[in-house]
Amino acid sequence: MRWTLKPKPDSKTVEALQKALQVDASVATLLVQRGIETFEDAKTFFRPSFKDLHDPYLMKDMDLAVQRIEQAMANDENILVYGDYDVDGTTSVALMSSYLKTKSNRIATYIPDRYDEGYGVSFKGIDFAHDNDFTLIIALDCGVKAIDKVNYASEKGIDFIICDHHRPGAELPKAVAVLDPKREDCEYPFKELCGCGVGFKLIQALALKDHKTVEDLGEYLDLVATAIGADIVPITGENRALAYFGLQVINNNPRPGIKAIIEQTKKPELTITDVVFIVAPRINAAGRMKHGNYAVTLLTETDDHLAETYAKEINEFNLDRREADQQITKEALAQIEDNNEQNRLTSVVYHESWHKGVIGIVASRLTETYYRPTLVFTKSGDMLAASARSVKGFDVYNALQACSEHIEQFGGHKYAAGLTLKAENYEAFKQAFEDEVSNTIDRSLLIPEIKIDAQIEISDITPKFYRIIRQFAPFGPGNMTPIFMSQNLQDTGYSKCVGEDDKHLRLSVKQGDSKISGIGFNLGDKLEMIKSSKPFDAVYSIDENHWQGQVSLQLRLRDIKA
Repeated sequence: MRWTLKPKPDSKTVEALQKALQVDASVATLLVQRGIETFEDAKTFFRPSFKDLHDPYLMKDMDLAVQRIEQAMANDENILVYGDYDVDGTTSVALMSSYLKTKSNRIATYIPDRYDEGYGVSFKGIDFAHDNDFTLIIALDCGVKAIDKVNYASEKGIDFIICDHHRPGAELPKAVAVLDPKREDCEYPFKELCGCGVGFKLIQALALKDHKTVEDLGEYLDLVATAIGADIVPITGENRALAYFGLQVINNNPRPGIKAIIEQTKKPELTITDVVFIVAPRINAAGRMKHGNYAVTLLTETDDHLAETYAKEINEFNLDRREADQQITKEALAQIEDNNEQNRLTSVVYHESWHKGVIGIVASRLTETYYRPTLVFTKSGDMLAASARSVKGFDVYNALQACSEHIEQFGGHKYAAGLTLKAENYEAFKQAFEDEVSNTIDRSLLIPEIKIDAQIEISDITPKFYRIIRQFAPFGPGNMTPIFMSQNLQDTGYSKCVGEDDKHLRLSVKQGDSKISGIGFNLGDKLEMIKSSKPFDAVYSIDENHWQGQVSLQLRLRDIKA
């Protein structure tokens, strides 16, 4: 791994903040690195408040959206709440439909079938709305590029309200309202909401009409926090407040569906990281292995016993998903080795029987193994479909664009994309993609980088220091867990390998008179270096080790070097 120490921020700013907050210089430095430079900034950061949430009517078209929904309610119109099959989409649909059902009994939901309809608004979904007398569709986490679909709906007498967070194209759909903070003509102050976050702003605006405040909508924030974690949006600004209060709901009074998932995990308290790795994969598994409707049913269920039954069913989908992705990953790695492709700058693999619902996960796993732009293909009807993943700093979307003569369709963004092509174009595309990456990638990007916030001594790691660091949570993009480096560490003689096949490293180190233990997952191969009696450097975060009723601070190791 490449170790990169972040530049030290301006010393005068750090000193001023240190003085204002009465904290150590190391804490002030970490805060200034995160853009927190004044007492007021720190107050907003450490004590999120509902006052940090913006007026929803600052969002372009919000008044039009509210007006059309109120009109639909007054006229007893049927409203269809439509969303994508991933976590952001299904939580959005659960949020919007459960709120609207408190005001009308003419609300239904629609999630497109991943395999039959694909991503986003579909003609089939609009036909369903028309056949069942829906005159208004509220589309969440999709729709900002659905120009032809919205026109088609309009011809059938169906209006659209779009709540999206993806970047719009040159033209917007002719919907009644397009709520998207990334619209160039939208002056909403925070641009990084997820789809469920945009949906929440709409119910916030509707609630204001009923003289209710954002505090009255607390029960919906478990869904918003789940979507924020799963969609990997920056946990800064408004998202930080929504995630902070949403986690409180998840841990203290979650809806029955989320409560049933948590009970399967036996975790006493969930962080955003737990939401990403425990709650989100289960919700996602419904759309990957079966149908996104299962997730919406779970997330809107009000009966605890029924929610428990649905959660068990979804957990089975997740176990199937895990089994499929492990098997396909194994086969994909074998394919790379059998074809002697370990030295290429890209990984492109294909098998006609691989499950389309998990090829994105497999692409991520291959990227972790070989750390290079990766595509995993499977057969999809008459075409081959692929999920693409990239390495930090390399734009895979641009690379696909350069190979577009071999591709039928593609879409996505810098680090993740999807595409389809004809089977006869596969080999030509594979070579063109390798050539394009070879010609454009900076070779240093093929070595994973670990960014280090600060260099500290082991003696700096005190319970007080850790207590303050914990208050930096919720962590995520824009506010990652602080990463530290310590130099000239030595083994105390008690370090050892642990786990199956001795894969992991249980560390016991000293620096001067200070000692601390640590755990390094998948770092078992570093034991010999540590045991050599020579000093070494380590990069790590800090967490707690709970063992036999005792709690102690430990290093969560990321890498070790002689």
